[in-house]
Amino acid sequence: MTKREEYMAVYREHITRRGADRLLEWLDSDASDFFTAPSSTRFHGAYEGGLAEHSLNVYECLKDYLSRPRTKELYGMDYTDETIAITALLHDICKVNFYAVDYRNAKNEQGVWERVPYYTIRDALPYGHGEKSVYMIQGFMRLTREEAFAIRYHMGFSGNEDKNSVGRALEMFPLALAVSVADMEASYYLEGSAGK
Repeated sequence: MTKREEYMAVYREHITRRGADRLLEWLDSDASDFFTAPSSTRFHGAYEGGLAEHSLNVYECLKDYLSRPRTKELYGMDYTDETIAITALLHDICKVNFYAVDYRNAKNEQGVWERVPYYTIRDALPYGHGEKSVYMIQGFMRLTREEAFAIRYHMGFSGNEDKNSVGRALEMFPLALAVSVADMEASYYLEGSAGK
C-alpha cells in the first residue's frame, strides 16, 4: 500500500464530519501537491511524498502517546478517533503548495560542478504555520476548539510564537501538547537524523 493509499484509508475510516470528503478530494486533486510535497526543505521528510508520510507518522505517534493509561487517567486526555485523525493527519496542510523545486550548482563525487535540484519555499499565503493549517481546514469543515488549538500550537515552543501564549495554550488544551510531542517524535526520531 502506498503512503497516499494508507493516508486516504485512515482519513476515510476516521474523519466523517460534514465537509471532510471535500477536503480529502481537494488534497488528492491537481490543485494540491499534498501527496507529492516534501515535509521540509532540508530536514525531516525533505523528499517527494514526505508530507503525507510525516502526517501518517504523527498519527501513529499520537495514537501511541494517547494510548498510555497515564494520559487518560491522570491528564484526562481522552479523544475520539476522529479528533486524533484530524489533528495528526491535517496539522501540516499549511505546507500544501508551499515548496517548489529549484536548482543550484554543486560538486558531485568526482569534483565536477553540476546542476542539482533542491526544495525552496514559495509561500503564496503567508499566514503563519499552525494558524494557516486551521484556516485552510475550516474552509472545508469545522474544527472543535481543542482541535483548532492543537493544530495551531503543534509546534510547541519550537515555533516563533510568544512563549507565554504557547505555555498557556498547552496548559489549557492538553491535545496541543500531545500533538506537539507526536510531531517532534516523528520529525526527530522517525524522519530526522536520529531515525537514520
